Amino acid sequence: MPDARDMVLDIQHLSVEFPVYGGAVRALDGVTLTIARGETVGVVGESGCGKSVTSLLAMGLLPRQAYRVRSGDISLLGVDVLTAPERELAALRGNRAAMIFQEPLTALNPTRRIGSQMIEVIRRHRRIGKIEARAQAIHLLGEMRVADAGEVLRRYPFELSGGMRQRVLIALAFSGDPAIVIADEPTTALDVTVQRQVLTLLRARARRSGTAVLLITHDMGIVSQYTDRVYVMYAGRVVESGDTRGVLCAPAHPYTRALLGALPERATAKASLNAIPGSVPDLRHPPAGCAYAPRCASAGPLCVDRPPMFPQSGAAERHAACWLLAEERVLA
Repeated sequence: MPDARDMVLDIQHLSVEFPVYGGAVRALDGVTLTIARGETVGVVGESGCGKSVTSLLAMGLLPRQAYRVRSGDISLLGVDVLTAPERELAALRGNRAAMIFQEPLTALNPTRRIGSQMIEVIRRHRRIGKIEARAQAIHLLGEMRVADAGEVLRRYPFELSGGMRQRVLIALAFSGDPAIVIADEPTTALDVTVQRQVLTLLRARARRSGTAVLLITHDMGIVSQYTDRVYVMYAGRVVESGDTRGVLCAPAHPYTRALLGALPERATAKASLNAIPGSVPDLRHPPAGCAYAPRCASAGPLCVDRPPMFPQSGAAERHAACWLLAEERVLA
């Protein structure tokens, strides 16, 4: 667990719902997540599990009238995100806390050249002139291994490849010397080779500056290569957390095991890929017990009740929300 003095993001017992016609979608249910300075932490799970909602709430990017907080709080660099005025959050975002979005073509303005966009962002966070800001933009692109940064600055976003656009976004994210960068599925639209290049650059830049990175992904392979700790989310809840190596080598929750079992590299030659049966439950009507029980081959009578986060025996920093852990303790 990160030292409280080094904490850059601290989410505690957060439950959030979105009002909809005839009810509400319980998007997050008791989510606790922490990240310390210099850490790279992964959040993994299927689509619809609450990963992106968590990241957007952490940055204060969702309109407050669009959701209701049932319980919990969010502290970003010591600022209470749920109650702070928008002016305070706006000063924090892009400067001390930055975000890299999933699709760079929509994150960048298609009608403006890359140079004008980068210079504007840099000058917003630093009191410097246009010439100095342009030099800083070239320097930031150079750190992202962009060969001809001056030429890239003259281009429009649609003239660049997906990988190059993502490098531009990473450069922009680090332009304000942030303490934390939240990357929401930053390489989903990229091929595997470019994906590896972009994530390696992100990790290297973060390590040089001591920046914490919260990496949102559905890819367990990315988690295994680029994170120190991991949170596994399912149906708006964290179902397992711990150091990445421990979670991947000895997963405690059946959902984590199923995600790992579905990796293509774990399939045998000429065999069908494993898949998790069923789908994430409708969060307008979340199940009373364990949300994963309908898809779980190990579900038993206890699963009609919602399990708490049990510490895993022999690993105090690892937790999983599964009644099987309680049964294992009794048998031990």
